[in-house]
Amino acid sequence: MTEAVTSDTLAPVADPSALAELAATKAPRAPAFIVTIYGDVVEPRGGMLWMGTLIECCARHGLNESLVRTAVSRLVGAGRLEGVRIGRRSFYRLSEPARAEFREAARLLFAPPPEPEDWMLCLSDALRDVDLPLPWARLAPTIALAPNREDIAPVAGVLMRAKQLEGHGDLGELASERWGLPGVAEAYARFLARHRAVRDLLSGSEPLSPEDALALRLRLVHDYRNAALSDPRLPRAACPQDWPADDARRLFVEAYVGLSKRAETHVGASFLSPDGHLAACNEETERRLFQLRREAAA
Repeated sequence: MTEAVTSDTLAPVADPSALAELAATKAPRAPAFIVTIYGDVVEPRGGMLWMGTLIECCARHGLNESLVRTAVSRLVGAGRLEGVRIGRRSFYRLSEPARAEFREAARLLFAPPPEPEDWMLCLSDALRDVDLPLPWARLAPTIALAPNREDIAPVAGVLMRAKQLEGHGDLGELASERWGLPGVAEAYARFLARHRAVRDLLSGSEPLSPEDALALRLRLVHDYRNAALSDPRLPRAACPQDWPADDARRLFVEAYVGLSKRAETHVGASFLSPDGHLAACNEETERRLFQLRREAAA
């Protein structure tokens, strides 16, 4: 196993563009990044990974062995990871609740639902005493509003569809306040600034190593997931004119597809499960790429 990196940034790299940009960024939080590794790489290939592989992968992102072991211990204690010891080696997989959570996140990454055109409005005295699930927002003690999307569960009460009448009120101001849109826009802007250089790297003449491709893809997924999960995905009329979600989505799709062939070569060569090396690709990883290629073509 390679020696763990002890700085709080990525290990130094030779490429001066996207890799250098990524190397200069602060290391991600270990527990959240470990969940990203499992969701992007491990879960679609059977779900179990050797601790040594996890340590090596995290070291590439400035997370040393001690941080990784501590984070894994906490994730096990929180019921998000489950461990199995085989001989002298420890292997870990996502718990079923964590798998269900990441399946929802994976759908957002690889098969997002269409944008809503209107709203769901709920009227109920019972709303006074409940914590509303996102992206429902409380407008008054007995009134709640959410974008009308197929992936949003209704809350108990009288449910109606609603659409704004043009020229009546400032929907953008209301949305900005109730859903914290400035913070979401900032998260997307950080993602774009950090990862747009991947386009130049993919179109350049210098070959990209499989290990570097996986490092870039993992951080791409980690940062985009953080931004996209904070996005309530409201009807476009409620968002600012310069809303960055579409630009961020295009970059994510283009970069993920462009990095994946080399990245998955590294997975197949270096990631160990109890049954040997994880598959470089399988039906589930091909399905994800098919969905993204189809989205890009559309």
